[in-house]
Amino acid sequence: MVTPMPENQNVEWKSKWKDEYLEWICGYANAQGGKIYIGCDDDGNIIGLPNAHKLLEDIPNKIRDAMGIIVGVNLYEEDGKEYIEIDVPAYPIGISCKGVYYYRSGSTRQILTGPALEAFLMRKRGATWDNLPLPAFSLDDVDDAIVERFKKWASKKGRIDKSVLDEPKDVLMEKLHLVNGAYLTNAAMLLFAKAPEKWQLGAYVKIGYFETDADLMYQDEIHGSILEQIDKIVELVYLKYMKAKITYEGMQRIERYFVPEDALREALLNALCHKQYQSGVPIQISVYEDKLYIANCGCLPENWTLENLMRKHASSPYNPNIAHVFYLAGFIESWGRGIEKICSACKNDGVPQPIYTINPGDIMIEFIAPEDRVIRSGKVTDRVTVKVTDPVTDNERDLLLLLAEDPGYTMPQLSEKMGISRKTVAQRLKQLKEKGIIERIGSDRKGYWKINT
Repeated sequence: MVTPMPENQNVEWKSKWKDEYLEWICGYANAQGGKIYIGCDDDGNIIGLPNAHKLLEDIPNKIRDAMGIIVGVNLYEEDGKEYIEIDVPAYPIGISCKGVYYYRSGSTRQILTGPALEAFLMRKRGATWDNLPLPAFSLDDVDDAIVERFKKWASKKGRIDKSVLDEPKDVLMEKLHLVNGAYLTNAAMLLFAKAPEKWQLGAYVKIGYFETDADLMYQDEIHGSILEQIDKIVELVYLKYMKAKITYEGMQRIERYFVPEDALREALLNALCHKQYQSGVPIQISVYEDKLYIANCGCLPENWTLENLMRKHASSPYNPNIAHVFYLAGFIESWGRGIEKICSACKNDGVPQPIYTINPGDIMIEFIAPEDRVIRSGKVTDRVTVKVTDPVTDNERDLLLLLAEDPGYTMPQLSEKMGISRKTVAQRLKQLKEKGIIERIGSDRKGYWKINT
């Protein structure tokens, strides 16, 4: 006698049989397996089946006719009530139900089509998209300048024999596992083409700055070889999209962003290595004044959950050949430590741990700024608290707003940012100083303005 297990992502309770449950069985077979109990209410209580013996014969036949597979169909009885257990194993090959492929993800049933179906079937065959041959991409399309840069990175890191780096281009591609049969692969194209979008749409990164979810203020796109994208992205994010909280310890200027550079770099490398490039959708980075998102079309390794992702785990890149070249170049480690390094960098810098969201078609990481790292837009009174005995004019507020942004701004910089003369800036600084709101620390050239809060 068997009592049904509690309902979860791998267990379903149904009061009676419906042929639509064939789709659920297909989804279980294509994922990690599961069980369906027929003759139980929504709370798992056994209510019985009047036609259990007939279903015991019909269900296996329906499954065989629709999917061509065999599953366990068992009849049980408890307190005189009969119910059926359908025990579906995980299949190593792709299973379709009447020509349609279903997949169980969490508690939802997905219909696989297009790039998602292609990726699923490749995984079941043990193949990867990045290792597929690309006849349209030839050795002539491999950019020599990118190859030379890779050789410098790899030589410096020492993860590849120097003799390999001295090989001609065609031999090097083969030694890097970027050749399949007579052709270069998708990985070779993404890594060493100057413009990979000629062969694969969406092989770039979009960055946008948002005031609210609906208000995109400005945006940029990063194109080119994915080997060269990473430095361009990091530089652009820090120079244009994120503002550093600037403070001083003595005379030492301290710049603190709410996303540590090591964490951002590692998150971007993870996205580039694990992206489903066949989706044609670019990696998207959304920056706000107090948070940053990286969204990437991809999926977890087979049978993984968010819990697997966040604890120590083996390396299982979606694009192993791309990851291998990134490793040789010194960009990543080979032991699945990417998320561990991201979390460690955040912890060491005193910012919150990132939040991962796993959706059926994409993975998103969110970095949240602690309040002491946020530079908010608006009036100075929203940004700093000042002790004043005399009222502060609007012009003085504008000046304080800039000094809250960077206490080290020089007179010429303040003049340029405010669109007024240096003489006027000097007068306003003097007024604020006389009111006791600011004081000068250090020399005119190397010092900074301290706001008395």
